[in-house]
Amino acid sequence: MGSMWMIILALFPFFLGTFSAKALPLSPGDRIRITILDGEEFNGIYDVDVEGKINIPYLPPLAVMGKEPRIFTSELRSKLINGGFFQPSFLQLSVNVVNWAPINVFVAGDVFLPGRVVINEKSSALPDEIPITVSGQYPPQRFLSVALQSSGGVRPTADVSTIKLIRAGKESLHNFMGVFTGQPLEDVPLIAGDQVIVQTTNKVNPLIVRPSPITLAGVKVFLSNLTVPATGNAPSGISRDATSFTYGNRFSQAVVAANCAGGTRFTNAGRKAVLVRTDESTGQTNYLERKVDDLLMKSNNDRLNPHLMPNDAVACYDSMVTTFRDVIKSVSDILTPGALIFNAWK
Repeated sequence: MGSMWMIILALFPFFLGTFSAKALPLSPGDRIRITILDGEEFNGIYDVDVEGKINIPYLPPLAVMGKEPRIFTSELRSKLINGGFFQPSFLQLSVNVVNWAPINVFVAGDVFLPGRVVINEKSSALPDEIPITVSGQYPPQRFLSVALQSSGGVRPTADVSTIKLIRAGKESLHNFMGVFTGQPLEDVPLIAGDQVIVQTTNKVNPLIVRPSPITLAGVKVFLSNLTVPATGNAPSGISRDATSFTYGNRFSQAVVAANCAGGTRFTNAGRKAVLVRTDESTGQTNYLERKVDDLLMKSNNDRLNPHLMPNDAVACYDSMVTTFRDVIKSVSDILTPGALIFNAWK
């Protein structure tokens, strides 16, 4: 299940990008190849420098950051003609991107891991590319959806219909509800320094609390269902599969996975479960206590039966009947040795 979602997340920007009306803009670190017929002094492979410029012999530095390759090609053609290097009828110019670089973007707002993220980063397991043998590469990992996923995904309260992108001081809003509704949407290619802000609605939207390319695939939850502490998970009957949940599962499903439900109704019906959650932004820890039977049969809203979030903790407590039974057993365990010693001295 996990590997399937990894494949879907990796391929999703490709499918979005195929419907995008915008070409990929150039960014620092990108590498382009310029070829001019009978223009050997200009031919070569050039890197976009940290200032977003290309340095070509005999020409002033050309700003290319944020521009589509076809726009840069048109500007370069004008520079070469206006500079007297070529006649318009004789200039045959080709510009190709041979390598799209990793870029740093900044994601803030209603995501699980806000901060700087690196997207389109090449895996260390892949061999180094030889730029001169490849042109026209397509970087499926340099899109807005990838930045959102790399920041941990949007939170349940995120407003995915108005995701803000700030580039060079200009703002634009982008609607990603199509990720969850199946409506067509346009993913956005990013450049270095872009800032993404995910605004909040301050209200949980159940529609977006499920695995998707811009949300979590799953969550890790800590479970305890022990009358007596165990030395490990195996003796306690809680396996790895019981603590890893698909994003969108609720408190009640963790209770079932922890074996807190079922069994003899007379002794187990009164069991209680506690959900402990820490707010990462404030460090404050809150808890929700519910009777197990009520949680399974009467919880029908987000307040009483919330969705599981990363690093939640769920603990189960025995019913009063079980507690009373264990108290009697403990008293018996203490008194029995004393009675045996007393009888031995009689």
